Amino acid sequence: MRITEKGQVTIPVEVRRSMGLKPGDEVEFVLDGTGARVVRAASAPSKGARLVERLRGKGDVLLSTDEIMAMTRGDDDDGG
Repeated sequence: MRITEKGQVTIPVEVRRSMGLKPGDEVEFVLDGTGARVVRAASAPSKGARLVERLRGKGDVLLSTDEIMAMTRGDDDDGG
């Protein structure tokens, strides 16, 4: 495995599968007495948390939750 000029390496597919790593996951290098280990970053947010953070503040609909639920149910204002 070769290190690029930017210090990057490719984690082999077998290792990624074994560790359950997906694109966008955070990893850390942990030094021990004989070398380094790649581990999943303990403080990395979950995929869902990253998605929520990315979408936070993007909504522009000025409806209440009840109004949105009524629209999805097909309710209308005339009770019918």
